[in-house]
Amino acid sequence: MAKIRLFIDHPLAKGQGIELNTDQAHYLSSVMRQSAGDEILVFNGRDGEWLARIERIAKRNGTLIAERQSAPQMNPPDLWLIFAPIKKARTDFIVEKAAEMGAARILPVQTDHTNSERIRQDRLQAHAIEAAEQCGGTFVPEVGELVPLSRLLDGWDTGRRILWADEALAGPAQTLAGLPHGPWAILIGPEGGWSESERRRLSAMDCVTRISLGPRILRADTAAVASLALWQASLGDWS
Repeated sequence: MAKIRLFIDHPLAKGQGIELNTDQAHYLSSVMRQSAGDEILVFNGRDGEWLARIERIAKRNGTLIAERQSAPQMNPPDLWLIFAPIKKARTDFIVEKAAEMGAARILPVQTDHTNSERIRQDRLQAHAIEAAEQCGGTFVPEVGELVPLSRLLDGWDTGRRILWADEALAGPAQTLAGLPHGPWAILIGPEGGWSESERRRLSAMDCVTRISLGPRILRADTAAVASLALWQASLGDWS
């Protein structure tokens, strides 16, 4: 079975020709030393995973032919991750792990104490794609552009509940037993913590559930992974 997996933004069906972009052609020809006739796995986030044969390959371009579906489409549960960006490498880590752990959408937000005032949305989206390629997933979560948390909450659909990982509740870890299934979002705060005005607003929202992640205050990237694991084990597709 082919071990190389590529995300291809192209419809997939038996006999479908697929044109490689420059980065994909370079990766297959120069990095992975693939040649015409070799087989790889491809997915587009909609049509499952497909076995594809390299018809033509060069340093800057190439063509694949989709031969057969090797795995069905598997979409994640309806879970979003909302987080305040931190240092570059740790923000990359959050996006990668969220994609691996089954977040359906990743939303960076600017809070009152967010350290980072800008992100490279295209670069973070590329990290989400790479994570899906590596973990065997057939879905790539959308990474949104950085928006103020206040604006996001202004237009919030209260049918989607928010799981707020609040460091002020540090203590015994909580379970999610008894919480309803359905659309959820996990909210992870900035390194500088929440402002009082943010706390008041979140506490006043009926759709928000505050939880503790244990007796120690976790770094933002650790808190994201812990919250995703807790939700997936109780309400997601791990249970």
